[in-house]
Amino acid sequence: MTRLSKNEIRKDAVQDTVAAAATAVGQVTTIITGAVKDVAGSIGGFATEVFEIRESAKKAHDDDA
Repeated sequence: MTRLSKNEIRKDAVQDTVAAAATAVGQVTTIITGAVKDVAGSIGGFATEVFEIRESAKKAHDDDA
């Protein structure tokens, strides 16, 4: 059986920590990207509704005049 030196054990611990951090950052980035996409879609849908309401109100006003 081969014994690992303290430096090798530290290196492995640092390597595992960096890999775990990279995975966590990737997961958070994916969550944030999805959230930004959802917010943009919601704002776009709201803006479309506002335009449609404004057009309907203008048409109603023009029909009444």
